[in-house]
Amino acid sequence: MTVKVNDSCIGCGACESICDAVFSVDGVAQVDEAAVADNMDCVKEAAEACPVSAIEVE
Repeated sequence: MTVKVNDSCIGCGACESICDAVFSVDGVAQVDEAAVADNMDCVKEAAEACPVSAIEVE
């Protein structure tokens, strides 16, 4: 499973508040790739909650 944050990210922090094991916001969201596999439920929740649909889960 691959998780990317696209250029539409506005750095609102919603993803980090939902899934801080994977996402951190420093201007824009960053993804800890090593943590994705163990946290897929919250990754999907964060992607659905993103107000600009910047999180791509493939």
